[in-house]
Amino acid sequence: MTQTHEPTIQQLFDLTGRVALITGGTGHLGTAFSKALAEAGATVVISSREVARAKEAAAALPTPKKQKHLAVTLDQMDSKSLDKGFTDAVAAGGKVDILVNNGLEALGKDLTNCTFEEFARHQVNNAGYFILARHVRNHIVERKGSGSVIMIGSMYGQVGSYPDAYEGVSVASPVAYHALKGGTIHMTRHLACYWAKDNVRVNCLSPGPFPPERINKEMVARLSHKNPMKRMGKPEELKGAIVYLASDASSFVTGQNMTVDGGWTAW
Repeated sequence: MTQTHEPTIQQLFDLTGRVALITGGTGHLGTAFSKALAEAGATVVISSREVARAKEAAAALPTPKKQKHLAVTLDQMDSKSLDKGFTDAVAAGGKVDILVNNGLEALGKDLTNCTFEEFARHQVNNAGYFILARHVRNHIVERKGSGSVIMIGSMYGQVGSYPDAYEGVSVASPVAYHALKGGTIHMTRHLACYWAKDNVRVNCLSPGPFPPERINKEMVARLSHKNPMKRMGKPEELKGAIVYLASDASSFVTGQNMTVDGGWTAW
């Protein structure tokens, strides 16, 4: 009987030889994403608006396969910077196989004080995600290769927030952010349908509550109470999901939104 090769689970998750571009790879969750892909064997290209910061973050990444991690300047809110940043990433890494659209120009304004201009500018984040994803798609097609685009969404792109979790201690969860991340999730589906024939998978990873240390502690306590697991997430709890979506372990997965939220959206 003829036997066909079946990859082992270790081989399915192995990213050795692949190059991953991660926008905002120096931030709270971006650092965990960068570490995860590096630990799985990928060469990681970290982008930031401040190249010195990106270089420092890249130098701190693990190198289990003796890979050399890289840094480029990229501002996803600026079209020229997007074009140059992607070109520089390809030049530095030789190619790009994986894109993690994680960068975000944040906005702290809520329903009461967000202006038209501020709301509109916040949506530019999605324009940046799209243009960078299209660069990757075109690059993959030109190379006759395959690739994975991972958008970073949010549980708040799927559900509204609880007003009483914020009342009296913080501004409301920003309305422009909810609109942005809802759009990110749906854009994922749209691109996946068009680019599947090009061997480019497009998925979204939507974190739940993963607050950094600087966030108001009373609000964190209230959010924890609202969550089925009664706690907040730790950045390292996203590492498995990002490697899964980047690797051959998810080779038949596209157009999906994976939510890692401690059960928040299950209510």
